[in-house]
Amino acid sequence: MKEIYLAGGCFWGVDAYFGGLDGVVATECGYANGKTPTTTYEELYKTDFAETVKVTFDEEKISLHQILEHFYYIINPFSLNRQGNDLGRQYRTGIYSENEEDLEFARNFLSKKQKQADRKILVEVEELRSYVVAETYHQDYLKKNPAGYCHIDLSDVLEIK
Repeated sequence: MKEIYLAGGCFWGVDAYFGGLDGVVATECGYANGKTPTTTYEELYKTDFAETVKVTFDEEKISLHQILEHFYYIINPFSLNRQGNDLGRQYRTGIYSENEEDLEFARNFLSKKQKQADRKILVEVEELRSYVVAETYHQDYLKKNPAGYCHIDLSDVLEIK
C-alpha cells in the first residue's frame, strides 16, 4: 500500500471522492504542514495547517498517476487559498508525502500540466512535515451527512460505490 496526502479545499468532498475510487483502500481527514505541533479545526486560521486527506491506495489497482489525475480534475489548480466557496490558507491545494520519489513524480506531473495551461498552477508540492488527524465528526462526513456542503461533483464516484 502507498500513501499520499492531498489538500484540495474542504476535506469532506476530497475524502468522499477518493473514498469512492476503486483501488483506494482508506481515506482519512486531517491537517497537514502547519506551523505548530498540533491543531484543531477551530485553530486552523492560527496554525496554518491545510485541510488534507490521507489517501491509502493499492498500486496494483490504481497508480499514483491516476490518483493525481483525479486530484487535478476535482480542484481548481489556479486558485490561491480557495476552492469552491471556501476561502483561506487552510483551503490551499497541495500534494504532500514523506517519499521524495513521489514528490518528484508529483512535480513532474504538475510541470506537464503547466505546459498545457494558460495560467500559473498554484498547487504546492512539499514534504509532509506534520500531520494531525481531524476530529471524529469530520471523518466520512458526507456519508453521515449526505446533504452536507461539498464543492466537488461527486456524481462520478457515487456511481462507482
